[in-house]
Amino acid sequence: MANQYEVQGDVLIVSLEGALNSMNSAQVEADIQRRLDQGTNQVLFDLSGLGYISSAGLRVVLIAAKRLKQSAGRLVLCGMHDQIREAFEISGFLNILNVADTRASALERFNQVA
Repeated sequence: MANQYEVQGDVLIVSLEGALNSMNSAQVEADIQRRLDQGTNQVLFDLSGLGYISSAGLRVVLIAAKRLKQSAGRLVLCGMHDQIREAFEISGFLNILNVADTRASALERFNQVA
């Protein structure tokens, strides 16, 4: 799995590729938590390169969402392929998370009033 972290304005963009599962979720979670500890409060998960997500991967996203909510931050997901969207739908997370189709539309959501 190749992760890319970049900052655009005030938004941390986390681009995930390959699979997010029990083999790598702890490292991804630690990377994100470290950035949140440093004051990041707007995060965009770009999932367009993600081919598989397990329950451990879903947990990473949920923990980030909860932590951001506690600090009045925002999380937006984008670029979900059908299989990834289905995992979020089955888990019920689509009902509680902010999801956009594209990275551009996701970035626009950070400029909207919460």
